[in-house]
Amino acid sequence: MSVIRRALTITATATALTLGFAFPALAHVTVQPGSVEQGSFSKVAFRVPNERDDASTTKIEVTFPVDHPLPFVSVKPVPGWKAEVTEGKLATPVQSQYGEITEAVTKITWSGGEVKPGEFQEFEVSLGGLPTETDHLYFPTKQTYSSGEVVDWKDEPKADGGEAERPVPTLKLTPPTGDDHHGAAASAAPSAAPSAAPAVAASPVAADAHDSGSADGTARLIGGIGIVVGIAGVGVAIAALRRRPTA
Repeated sequence: MSVIRRALTITATATALTLGFAFPALAHVTVQPGSVEQGSFSKVAFRVPNERDDASTTKIEVTFPVDHPLPFVSVKPVPGWKAEVTEGKLATPVQSQYGEITEAVTKITWSGGEVKPGEFQEFEVSLGGLPTETDHLYFPTKQTYSSGEVVDWKDEPKADGGEAERPVPTLKLTPPTGDDHHGAAASAAPSAAPSAAPAVAASPVAADAHDSGSADGTARLIGGIGIVVGIAGVGVAIAALRRRPTA
């Protein structure tokens, strides 16, 4: 019996470690996709999972960078939620390929709906033209629950590369892959100077399904691997027991 107990303990530990590594990162507020091209016009979604069993998420406040302000920002309506876009004047005007930027979106607040326990919601925005002089943008986010609790996702990555306790949603910016791709993105951009009031934009449903499906499929794949590891461990234990000489 001691052999079985040891085998089951090893199997349980391996499975717990596998699942533990797989799922905690999926519970944070994140930007999806995690990276887009510099200088492009891109659609991204702030993915907000509910991490509480006894409360619903009722408000999301996303702060936009002012060191690298975005000339064009528009939001996609989310059924049951109200989006409030806040603009502000920049302390120092910023030069861009679209002219001088003196004010920009500083915050978007979604309220009026709820993300129930065990659920998540995506809040989509269109961003452009994304800066070319940095490789990332931070979007500090406050998540308010119906219990009154506020979780502040604002911690930047640790110096040693480890994950912070409340990691800030981060959008990585990568160099353009080619002139043709960059040109196509630029041709879709407005030719006028930055608008004072961001407009609401619709996005293709197929793209939404692809983004969400890819991430959910990855989570299921990782979870499946953990289960396979557990089953394999049990099989090894049983085989070892059968090979053990009898007294």
